[in-house]
Amino acid sequence: MISEKLQNAINEQITAEMWSSNLYLSMSFYFEREGFSGFAHWMKKQSQEEMGHAYAMAEYIIKRGGTAKVDKVDVVPTGWGTSLEVFEHVFEHERHVSKLVDALVDMAAAEKDKATQDFLWGFVREQVEEEATAQGIVDKIKRAGDAGIFFIDSQLGQR
Repeated sequence: MISEKLQNAINEQITAEMWSSNLYLSMSFYFEREGFSGFAHWMKKQSQEEMGHAYAMAEYIIKRGGTAKVDKVDVVPTGWGTSLEVFEHVFEHERHVSKLVDALVDMAAAEKDKATQDFLWGFVREQVEEEATAQGIVDKIKRAGDAGIFFIDSQLGQR
């Protein structure tokens, strides 16, 4: 049985994951409008992945005898700037999500809930990859400059 404290915290993370999904979907729409179909495709996949995290967390809560909840998801930004600025925002957002997940792991440890710790460690490992991927894209865009941006757009469209 999951504690009410952990259940509530994971439910808050479900809302955060849904917000992240909407954030990346907004970025996808922006890139599509700007003519970067590869970046748009990458962001759409990222949006789907974040929603998958919300589903996984809800399923986990239910398996542990708790109640998963869908809360209000706040509005996300719609205007972004350059491709570099968008991906810099992605990197910073992923760093923020990493901190949220770390706090959940700490809470599960304090509650001595090893099953929840184990479940959450999968997200800790994934966040390492998410941050590295976002930083790598930022680095590529910086190196490519204006002349190479469409090449990177094409690469990310293959995701």
